[in-house]
Amino acid sequence: MRRRILAIGAAAALALTGLALPAQAADQAQLSVLHGVPGLTVDVYVNGDRALNNFKPGSMAGPLKLDPGTYSVAITAADAKDDSDPAIGPVDLKLKAGGNYTAVAHLKENGDPTATLFTNDTAKTDAGQGRLTVRHVAAAPAVDVLAGGDPVVKDLSNPDEATLDLDAGTVNASVAAAGKTKALIGPADVTVDEGALTIVYAWGSLDDDNLKLAVQTISGLHSGPGGVNGGEAGLASTGALPGVLAALMLGLVGVLAVRRVSRPAKATSRN
Repeated sequence: MRRRILAIGAAAALALTGLALPAQAADQAQLSVLHGVPGLTVDVYVNGDRALNNFKPGSMAGPLKLDPGTYSVAITAADAKDDSDPAIGPVDLKLKAGGNYTAVAHLKENGDPTATLFTNDTAKTDAGQGRLTVRHVAAAPAVDVLAGGDPVVKDLSNPDEATLDLDAGTVNASVAAAGKTKALIGPADVTVDEGALTIVYAWGSLDDDNLKLAVQTISGLHSGPGGVNGGEAGLASTGALPGVLAALMLGLVGVLAVRRVSRPAKATSRN
């Protein structure tokens, strides 16, 4: 069952790339924030205090370590004096101990601004495997993801996601309109890293021709003693991404697929 939560808010924090967390951190939540609304610079208030100032489209903050609990967040215009007249919210953001989250401000399929809270799947992967999550947060219609001409992710709509565990390596994929087989994007090769969760977001608007990509990587998913789950929130423009990934994603909506899937996966929203 798909649940949508309107929420966004965090303060900028140092990335915890590959570092072991102190014991008490296991009881904390990690939150990253992606601003995916084109042309809208905002301030973010958390519990009445301004946490992010002049937060620009395409920016990602975090991961921030937070105690579990409920946080009241509001989004205002960048020149607002306080959060008394928010553009979004205030809303309650509920974080659980040990959870890893990304809050995304983005456009609905119809182009209206909104926000969605995603729970990042940081469960251990099998040896030799990595995890790929694709999130559709663009003002664009639903699509299917094809591998070898067959759909492996069906009817991926905004703000749904699809997650697949794959053998590490290079896989081949293409994107088609929902229910179709003719490739609109790709086929292209995509690299999956062992022991890492790679999250690809497509944000922006198809009609306005400003679709862009954001990539977030969370390391430490090895099933062996290779480290602990840590946040590595990275944002890349299409120019900085590998060309094959940009070719696959940019131009329609944020969707990826893989060849090594035994059966089609229905797009889901996770939280």
